[in-house]
Amino acid sequence: MGVEIKESTVSDAEFEEMKRFVRDYLAASVESEADGGRMRWYPWHSAEYRFNHILNVVDLATEIAEREGADTDAVRVAALFHDISKLEADQEVHAEEGARVAREYLNSHGEFPASFIEQVCQIVADHSYQGSLEDVSLETQSLIEADILDKVGANGTALMLLRMGYESRTHMDAAEMIERVLERGRDAADRIESDTAETIVHKRLKRVRWFREWLESEVVEMDHAGELDEGVGN
Repeated sequence: MGVEIKESTVSDAEFEEMKRFVRDYLAASVESEADGGRMRWYPWHSAEYRFNHILNVVDLATEIAEREGADTDAVRVAALFHDISKLEADQEVHAEEGARVAREYLNSHGEFPASFIEQVCQIVADHSYQGSLEDVSLETQSLIEADILDKVGANGTALMLLRMGYESRTHMDAAEMIERVLERGRDAADRIESDTAETIVHKRLKRVRWFREWLESEVVEMDHAGELDEGVGN
């Protein structure tokens, strides 16, 4: 018997239209605020950064979902909408607000099954859950793990180095800032459940440790971050 191929609920064209909507929605969230918005002077609170973060999470969540056997369509659409309200709503309610926007969009664009819309909105609403990932659906787990992983690795390191300037630090503090990325990565490794996410986080942590060691070896008086990551596997 052949393998049954599930027809996608969302076409490539529909997904590209969703991406444009999310990008424009984020930009409008900033433009609508006369003072530039909440903490918009931090680059990671800009519409440009937020959209890039969303695309990173879409790729990671899709990879995890595919390898772990989750509903890939629901996961990638939920990933696309998960932070759409991040720049206009308080952190505590941005997930629920994102689910509301996703519901309005999916109900008014195309003819998506009601069950699909409900699934997507539930994933978005639950993506800020801080408890054990064993308590959520595989689809929600895929999104939460992807959201965590985007803050670990090269992207997280670049953001921490940018942050030095905003904290009036010099480049001599770079190793300490990179250690924060490693700490976040170790926390992520403790929380994630899937084999796919575990493989990704350890690969990213290995690269970050290598970069920190390279930096410390070439900058003689660099402030070393200490041996805080002893015992973490390669």
